[in-house]
Parts: sequence; C-alpha cells; structure tokens
Amino acid sequence: MGNLGGMAVVLLSYLLLLPLADAFYLPGVAPRDFQQGDELQVKVNKLSSTKTQLPYDYYFLDYCKPSKIVNSAENLGEVLRGDRIENSVYTFKMRTDETCKVACRTKLTPEAAKNFKEKIDDEYRVNMILDNLPAAVPRPRRDASQPPSYEHGFRVGYKQSQFTAQNNGEKYYINNHLSFRVMYHKDPENEDARVVGFEVTPSSVRHEYNEWDDKNPRLLTCNPSTKLTPNAQSPQEVADDTFVVFTYDVIFQTSNIKWASRWDTYLLMNDDQIHWFSIINSLMIVLFLSGMVAMIMMRTLYRDIANYNQLETQDEAQEETGWKLLHGDVFRPPINSGLVCVYVGTGVQFFGMTLVTMIIALLGFLSPSNRGGLMTAMVLLWVFMGLFAGYSSSRLYKMFKGTEWKKITLKTAFMFPGIVFTISFVLNALIWGEKSSGAVPFGTMFALVFLWFGISVPLVFVGSYLGFKKPAIEDPVKTNKIPRQIPEQAWYMQPAFSILIGGILPFGAVFIELFFILTSIWLNQFYYIFGFLFIVFVILVITCAEITIVLCYFQLCSEDYHWWWRAYLTAGSSALYLFLYSAFYFFTKLEITKVVSGVLYFGYMLIVSYAFFVLTGTIGFYACFWFVRKIYSSVKID
Repeated sequence: MGNLGGMAVVLLSYLLLLPLADAFYLPGVAPRDFQQGDELQVKVNKLSSTKTQLPYDYYFLDYCKPSKIVNSAENLGEVLRGDRIENSVYTFKMRTDETCKVACRTKLTPEAAKNFKEKIDDEYRVNMILDNLPAAVPRPRRDASQPPSYEHGFRVGYKQSQFTAQNNGEKYYINNHLSFRVMYHKDPENEDARVVGFEVTPSSVRHEYNEWDDKNPRLLTCNPSTKLTPNAQSPQEVADDTFVVFTYDVIFQTSNIKWASRWDTYLLMNDDQIHWFSIINSLMIVLFLSGMVAMIMMRTLYRDIANYNQLETQDEAQEETGWKLLHGDVFRPPINSGLVCVYVGTGVQFFGMTLVTMIIALLGFLSPSNRGGLMTAMVLLWVFMGLFAGYSSSRLYKMFKGTEWKKITLKTAFMFPGIVFTISFVLNALIWGEKSSGAVPFGTMFALVFLWFGISVPLVFVGSYLGFKKPAIEDPVKTNKIPRQIPEQAWYMQPAFSILIGGILPFGAVFIELFFILTSIWLNQFYYIFGFLFIVFVILVITCAEITIVLCYFQLCSEDYHWWWRAYLTAGSSALYLFLYSAFYFFTKLEITKVVSGVLYFGYMLIVSYAFFVLTGTIGFYACFWFVRKIYSSVKID
C-alpha cells in the first residue's frame, strides 16, 4: 500500500496555516466555466489494484503517449499517496459529441504484452480525471429502479479460459475502446457550462482496417458516423507483436446536478444506518462507564474522603486502609520517568494533530476533490504540534525533579518520528524494488526530513524551553523518603491482566468506524464522513479517560502506587486490539496474495497501531493524573 507512504509520519493557530493554503488546494478545485467548443483535457492518474496495493504510473503500460508527458502540480499528500497525474492523448471539445476517434495504434512488444497480462491478472484499474473529477464506471444495481452505483476507474482488461483442441489455457483481452459520457450543467442565462459528471464504459474490440494511415486512420470496425459496427464483435487479445488500436467515443449530456454537489455520486454512502449503529454502540459503552465513574466518584470517594477527614484519634488513623495509606508514595516518580515524559509529549503532539485535522475536515477544507489535502494537513500539523510536545514533556520532567531537560527534548523530537521513519524507509525500499509509483521520491523524502529537522525539532526545543522555565507542578501531598511495601495483589489486579482488560472498551468504541476507515484506505473508497468520525473520536477520548480512572482507583484501593506507567498502558493497550483486528481484516476482506503487499499492509498497520497506542495512552495518563491529584488534595494529611 505504497499510496500511504507517509501515513503515520504523520496548530499554533489556524492563521499559522493560512500561508500554507497553497499546499492544501489543487488547481481546479474552484469551478471552471466552459464555452461550446472549448478544449477539455483528460488527465491520467496511477494504475491501482486492491489485490497488490502497489500503484503504477499510467505509462508503465504501453498506452498511447502524448508527444510530451507533463506532470500536473502535486502537493506533498498526493506524492505520499502515490498519485501521479499526467496529461493524455484524450481531448474533447465541450458539448461536441465524437464517435470512433482513433487515439493511436501501438505494437505490443513481448515485454509490453507481459506487463499487460500481469496487470490484468492483478485486476489493475486505470484512473482518469476530467476537470478534477475522477472517471467513474457505472455499475447497474439489481433493483433497476435504483440509480447505478459507481466504481473507481476501469479495468485494464479481462481474461477468459479457453479450452480448444489447439489451446488449453487463458486468453487475455485489453480494454482498448472507451465510451466517455460527460455530464454538464448549463447556466440558464448564458452559454457557460460546468462539468458535473464523468463516466467511462470500457470495451475490448479487435479493430480491422485495410491499410493503416497514421495521418488519417480509417477503420472497418467503426466510423465517425456510427458507433461500433457489427464487425466489431471480437475482443482484442493481448499477444506478442500484435498491433492494438486505441479508440474512444464521447457524448455530452445535460444534467440537473449543480457543480457544488457533483461529488455526491462518489460519496454516496449507503451505510449511514451502520454508522448510527456504531455510534449508538459506542455511546452505550460510554454510558456504562460513566455510570461506573459516577458511582465511584459520588458514593465511594465522597464516603472515603468524609471518613478520612473525620478520623480523630491516632489509633483510628493507624487502622485506616485503602488509597489514603498511599499518600506518602503515590507521587513517587516511576522507573524510567524520562521515557514516560517522552511518550506523553508525543501523545500530546498526536492529539493536537488529530483534533485540528478533524476540525479542518469538519469545516469542509479537506474535500476529496482536494486530492492529498488530508495527508498534507496531517504532516504539516504534526510538525507544528512539536511545540506542545516539547512543552508537555518538559513540564512533566520538571515535576519528576529531572534536570537533563535537553536530553528529554531530543528523545521527544526523535523517538516516535525516528521509529516511524525507519519502518517507512524499509517499506519504501520494498515498493521501489517493485518499480511502483507508490515509492516516495528522493526529493519528497528530503522535504519530509527537512520538515522534521528544520521545523519540528526546533519547535520541540522551543516548547521544552518554555515548559522547563515555568515553576514545577506541586504535588498535593509530600512523598516519604522510604518507599512503602506493596502487599501481594490478587490475580485480577496483576499489571498484565488489568492492562489488557483496559484496552477492550476503547477499542470496542471505535471498531465499527475502523472498518470503514480500513475499507477507504485499502479498497480505494472515498472516506468523507468526518462528522461521524469526530463523534467517534470524542467517544474514544471519554472511554479512554473513564476506563483508566476506574482501573486506577481499584489499583490504589489495593495499595499499589505504581500507577504512572499502568495508566498509560491501560488505555494504550487498545492499540494491540487494533492491530489484531487489522490482521482479521486482512484475512477476511482483502485478496492480497503478493508477499510484498502483505508486508506493506502489516508494516503500515504497525505504524498506525503504534500511533494509536501513543494517542490513547496519553489520554489515559492525563485522566489518571488529574484523578489522583484531585482525590489526594481532598483529604487532610497530618
């Protein structure tokens, strides 16, 4: 899945991003008006396959080439997704129908024929773009009264099994004739029209001709006055040293669809009910947890605090049990306290990036017409959020009485991005070995490294310096010199068990939405339900916070004060379930057979799971940190 090479590599304020707005918008997102006879240029994008997840440049196959191939303007996100948008030989005149237009004739060399056969085997699709709209292939539904559903791009070709006396095997056929349908919405007041739909129906035709003339080709199988003639019944086979003639028709059709809603065709999600089911399921989990938290807060905690504050005599105080006993140890810094600070800082960076990306998406700035916008936004936001990562890690480090803040800052700036960059680099080498366009080019790699070293690292240092200058966070109770002994714990309070239990509910809150996200990434669908996603994200935050508080309270009641790491790992363990679910999805929903593609899938899902671990772990940590400070500042300690 090379098209997500920088997926998890990934706001001081929104204003900070305004100068970068050019990076967000592709030329052609604003509406364009066309007069009758204006030239329309069809652009070609990558060849994509859900079976291999390795995108290829359109001209990797021996298609008709224009005299000069020009790359369209690309943003960072497009390159990371593996998009390669180029010009093509397909040009139309606005509102001028054409039939049987010859694009070119090519002779398939043995190498070209082999490439075509491989791509047909792997079910590759050709992606084209007209006025920033991707080509859609209409697919009729079983219920004929319903409008057709659409597939992205058309197949390179198809194969059929042949069992004859001479031949016993499969024959490959290429889709060399394209029937385009361009829908336009006409302005009632003038002659201007806007493109609102772009459909293509591919077919395979073995074109016949008497004598080939490059300047004025004449075919027997079709002519400009008619579409395909009865002679055009036999399909075009892919074979060595065969001549293939590429042709196309185009018809223009007026439409009532307004320009603003032309993307609705692609975004029609018939799964709204499932999304609502997902949210109701998540809300039930949140209500259940909120009830438990409320019960602990209201009944148990208030009773505990009232009882502890009424203990008059020394004898009664000596008999006290439960969490109050730990007041001299509960704020003792954990082992590897520096690493806790690094991971919490990274989590804050991730949380900021996720939150602002979703808000920008909710406001409609990241529509699918803005190809690569989401990825670009995530990478840029990640870089700018380095300020908050440095600030939060150094504040926590100072509270733990640490002095080497520069060391912690360096770890915060390099640990998470370093691990992700290493995994991505290895995966990129695999993609590059497959000659796929999904491999991140050296220039883009350099740009990412510059963003990391040139902007993110200095911002982490600035944040760290500001955080360390502030006075340390005061503990509500004093810590004893000698650590208290922890009594033997029941089996269900053992760290491994309670950490693994803690991750189930946050994962349960998001797993149905996760299905749609995985489908949009790996099965080439558009994901544009950011409203649902935002609700699910809020539910995830609440669930992580509540489950950690509940388990933290039980842990303190059993007189175990090692809560720092456990709070982080309790919520973070949901990432383990996410990775296991992605393995289940791989074996049940995807048809990936290539080893390289499988390695790519699991490599990227490992990065995603690691990012999810850092995000959820930090939410759990801060919830528990707030809870512990709150309860220990409520009791009187002599």
